[in-house]
Amino acid sequence: MVFKRLLGAFGVGGPSVDTVLAVSRVSPGGSLSGEVRIKGGDFEAEIEHVTLGLVARIETEHSEGEHSGLGEFFRAEVSGPFKLGVGEERAIPFQVPVPWETPLTEVQGRPLSGMAMGVRTELAIAKAVDKGDLDPFSVAALPSQEAVLAGFSGLGFHFRSADLESGRLYGVQQSLPFYQEIEFYPPPQYAGLVNEVELTFVADAGRLEVILEADKRGGHGSGHDSFGRFQVSHEQALQMDWGAEITTWLNGLAGHRGAPYGGYHDDHHDHHGHHGHHGGPGMGAVVAAGAAGMVGGFVAAEAIDEIGDFFEGDEEEE
Repeated sequence: MVFKRLLGAFGVGGPSVDTVLAVSRVSPGGSLSGEVRIKGGDFEAEIEHVTLGLVARIETEHSEGEHSGLGEFFRAEVSGPFKLGVGEERAIPFQVPVPWETPLTEVQGRPLSGMAMGVRTELAIAKAVDKGDLDPFSVAALPSQEAVLAGFSGLGFHFRSADLESGRLYGVQQSLPFYQEIEFYPPPQYAGLVNEVELTFVADAGRLEVILEADKRGGHGSGHDSFGRFQVSHEQALQMDWGAEITTWLNGLAGHRGAPYGGYHDDHHDHHGHHGHHGGPGMGAVVAAGAAGMVGGFVAAEAIDEIGDFFEGDEEEE
């Protein structure tokens, strides 16, 4: 028995853990439910706690370059301490909230390339190697966010990629230490004006902030980034003609070279990144509501990507 406990201290013959999600698709502001299934090993174990963490692939820029890795942005303990007998099986049900600012991993059922999201289970075992499990899940857009994405699709924008940037947007209230950038190639009529347009959502229960950034092409009167910002309720977002709003903002880019709507603040650098380049304001003012809403799907054939591959090798060894 002493030998088994000694092996257990190195993770041999210890308990195993497997997390099973009731559903693998959620939306911001929703909840993730399921159960953590634990099976005892060759010796009795004292479990200190069972904790779930929501993790995502986040890019962080340093002076040496850019680093990408898994970062935890929400954590919840689903069980306190208990004793687990030899071979004992135990299931712990859970329901954890998904933050409103959780980034999207899919639109209309199509994955956004560059995004990886998962729930990580931590089984803390006293005097032994902790066990872990990592399960991917997807985050679908809210109806209000879908309305904005449909506006881009209707104008002929093509999805390029999506990523998470560590840092905070200037003047925007955020609860998470990162934000998502969804990048689009412009349609032909704007190809001479901008290289790409980046879309960022920051949501809570009552509002949706839509932040647009245009990477303007070099040339006379351009060569810098320009920003647009809309702050509306989720209900107002459904009523707005986002195609018209985006068109108005884009048409104003060529003639605006003044102060930006704000700027960008990075947790690691005082001035850094493309949000630190101040361009024209576009429609930088807060917009209340627009014309009739636009509905429809968001088609992005280029968006298909194997998200799950990112998690290979991230699970802790059992």
